[in-house]
Amino acid sequence: MTETTEAKSIFMDSNILVYLVDKDIEKKEKVLSLIFDEYTISTQVVTENVNACLKKLKLSKEKAFEHGQGLLNKFKVVHLTPSTVESAFMISNKYQLSWWDSLIVASALENNCETLYSEDMQHGLVIENTLTIVNPFL
Repeated sequence: MTETTEAKSIFMDSNILVYLVDKDIEKKEKVLSLIFDEYTISTQVVTENVNACLKKLKLSKEKAFEHGQGLLNKFKVVHLTPSTVESAFMISNKYQLSWWDSLIVASALENNCETLYSEDMQHGLVIENTLTIVNPFL
């Protein structure tokens, strides 16, 4: 990378980061290989990960909260704002995304991210000519 080239800003969806504590070793290793720069996540991603740890993975509160704290420590964490919610309304209608996915996309766009790693959104979809959805497991 040359000095004039900036690293692409990347936003990580909840469904990618939960593999850090999942039993799927192959996906965990893939996620670990992706994490080499400071990526952006939202408070929504942290809370969804804690919830998945407790409900889906049946981890103890201690382990779930430890994972959540790790996310807070590792990534640039942004907050949802009224403008994020308003943007998500438009995104959900325009791109026919679920409400929760629209909030993730709106957060990524507000924070000038060019790539959104997500396992459950349409791979290759470009949102607002700015943000590309990438499924890193394909």
